[in-house]
Amino acid sequence: MGLQEIEARLRKAAEDAGRAPESVDLIAVSKVQPNERVEAVLRDGHRIFGENRVQEAAGKWPDFREQFEGISLHLIGPLQTNKARQAMDLFQAIHTVDRPKLANTLARLAQEIGACPDLFIQVNTGEEPQKAGILPADTDAFVAECRTLDLPLRGLMCIPPVDEEPSLHFALLAKMAARNGLEGLSMGMSGDFEQAIALGATHVRVGSAIFGERDYG
Repeated sequence: MGLQEIEARLRKAAEDAGRAPESVDLIAVSKVQPNERVEAVLRDGHRIFGENRVQEAAGKWPDFREQFEGISLHLIGPLQTNKARQAMDLFQAIHTVDRPKLANTLARLAQEIGACPDLFIQVNTGEEPQKAGILPADTDAFVAECRTLDLPLRGLMCIPPVDEEPSLHFALLAKMAARNGLEGLSMGMSGDFEQAIALGATHVRVGSAIFGERDYG
């Protein structure tokens, strides 16, 4: 498929929804991708990337940053509190703030460092026990808590259950964000990002459709 085709589909989805294509950030999910594939996408001019693990990102991105200017790195996987400081140094945005302990740690470090990445609260819209995220019923209170901590809250993020219609989850997330005066909506992946854009996504996370299938071997 490749970057150009995904960008074309993103533009069309935005225009069909009556939105400016620039209102949607395409996060190229580079986790577990070989460096040569990532470098090819960088050479094509793309600059927004997503990683799942702090450790992997730390091993990969400092070198790329020396070669390419303007890289914006987004953490889209779970964050352990003991990796929070490293994550704040590496990433421009963290999409997976999912519990009060992590919010408190980020707030303390932000005071100490004097800066903080853009933050998204991960909402477990499907209420799946195995999945991270704040439950929908607790989201408003958690947003309020993050605001009292003076955190730079940009929006909400979700990963719908694989066996459910994603649009229902995107609509729910959009409704919660609007209710809380949040503009950022991190939702939609390779298989459903057009639906997410129709429902207001500001950040879509696309990996294998840009880079090719991941090899976990």
